[in-house]
Amino acid sequence: MSQSRHVPVMLQRCLDLLAPALEEPGAVVVDCTLGLGGHSEALLARFPEARLVALDRDKEALRLSGERLAPYGERATLVHAVYDELPDVLDRLGVPRVQGVLFDLGVSSMQLDEADRGFAYAQDAPLDMRMDQTTGMSAAEVLNTYPPGELVRILRAYGEEKQAKRIVSAIVRERDKEPFSNSARLVELIRAALPQAAKRTGGNPAKRTFQALRIEVNGELSVLERAIPAAVEALDVGGRIAVLSYHSLEDRLVKQVFAAGAANTAPPGLPVVPERYAPRLKLLTRGAELPTEEEIAENRRAAPARLRGAQRIRESIG
Repeated sequence: MSQSRHVPVMLQRCLDLLAPALEEPGAVVVDCTLGLGGHSEALLARFPEARLVALDRDKEALRLSGERLAPYGERATLVHAVYDELPDVLDRLGVPRVQGVLFDLGVSSMQLDEADRGFAYAQDAPLDMRMDQTTGMSAAEVLNTYPPGELVRILRAYGEEKQAKRIVSAIVRERDKEPFSNSARLVELIRAALPQAAKRTGGNPAKRTFQALRIEVNGELSVLERAIPAAVEALDVGGRIAVLSYHSLEDRLVKQVFAAGAANTAPPGLPVVPERYAPRLKLLTRGAELPTEEEIAENRRAAPARLRGAQRIRESIG
């Protein structure tokens, strides 16, 4: 798998957002989603005084990135961990606070490109979808064993799929005849289950179902719900965080955490706001920033990206 065709999304903008916090000697930056190491390599190259801690739950990604980042030697520490384990990882490394944190959420290019992982609906593959293939349930097990009501809930909540009931009744009918194992059969079934009008909108009709299964299999939203506040907590005063998300559910979670951190929580009418009510974060982006048209033309995977940044402006009190 060649790394040259993997273009990190919104790379320059991420580096610029984090830059003011990473130019000091001894700064530590955490790449919570190492993947193929594109963002990590750029961070190490641009900030020669900084040290990198990078996390990934995918052992194959760690192996490939390890080769790529080897020239940076001791400056890069790669850890097999899910990003909500950030506090434990920093604790083990004896790093009390960090100056920068980057999240590039969603599926890495490598996982999409490796057919046998079952993330992509464009090619037939075993329905696996686990980012860490050493643990947890595969997508096939979810399809074959979850009660119908639970499947409907997942497709609606995580895939924003309006036709969830139709798709699930077709899945349940088919799995009784023969359990699901490969992606092509699922794609075929979704195509057949959807009404004509639903097939005419927005790309491959299986896209939303695959997204929903992937989020469920990897516990992505519950992990993110813990990870973003933990990352904000790990930031030193003056430290910065940048988060790239790829669908509205992720972006909404990030937005909520940042907005809560940037809010003044004082009861109305106080003449002077005590420090414990003052905002802990300053927002660095107005809403979510989008990739440029040129970038999308160069890298179609950038199209759904939304970038938000924030800076830690004071300690937590209480």
